[in-house]
Amino acid sequence: MKVTLLTVTYNSEKYLEECIHSVINQTYPNIEHIIIDAKSTDGTLEIIHRYDKHIAKWISETDKGMYDAINKGIALATGNIIGILNSDDTLASVNVIEDIVSCFNEYQVDAVYGDLVYVEQLNMQNVLRYWKGVPYKRFRFRYGWMPAHPTFYIRTSLIANLGGYESHYFTAADYEFMARYLFRFRINARYLPKLIVKMRAGGQSNKNIAIRLRANRRDYLAMKKNKIPFPFIVSILKPIIKLHQYYYMVFRKEID
Repeated sequence: MKVTLLTVTYNSEKYLEECIHSVINQTYPNIEHIIIDAKSTDGTLEIIHRYDKHIAKWISETDKGMYDAINKGIALATGNIIGILNSDDTLASVNVIEDIVSCFNEYQVDAVYGDLVYVEQLNMQNVLRYWKGVPYKRFRFRYGWMPAHPTFYIRTSLIANLGGYESHYFTAADYEFMARYLFRFRINARYLPKLIVKMRAGGQSNKNIAIRLRANRRDYLAMKKNKIPFPFIVSILKPIIKLHQYYYMVFRKEID
């Protein structure tokens, strides 16, 4: 079973090498790493060239944003399973992909997701927030739940039938994608109780209140589209149910 990992880059020289190394170091041998670059002007392309033998495919051209770039990557993918790895993130351990594939094979599911930590940009050992997953139950979407998108792996054949990311939802496109598959079309998924990704803090959707409110509006529209009941209430609940993730910000826990 081949796994395709998609990484979107734009002026990503600061952390891209760490991201690539976390893929190279995986124990699972059958990985296709595709990089979709948006005409970077820093040293990103030099890094890509340096690791060319480890990167299955890459392109560098203008796009309409991150999710448009991901769709380009999906069109290039030849793996049985697709996952997203952001350019400033890393896979949390060397056997992450091996365990994900084992989960797909053992339970014969359509999608697998796990745990994620937000870490300091300059010290990935210092955890700011822990996104702990729970076993998949479709009804959880009615209360604002969603899996951590960077841990979400899905069978490529499903995307061919049910479509890719709808980029006009902007920062809510990942939520819309998962709500469409997990809630509206009822695919079967499995929670893997394992840390999948270390994600550097500082995402675009949480920079300030205005941006967060705009993202919430898009969450609401995605909920309406995918027939989640009482979408206005659920859009309010969605950020609230994540508050427990900030436990680590108070106690400054560290991870291996």
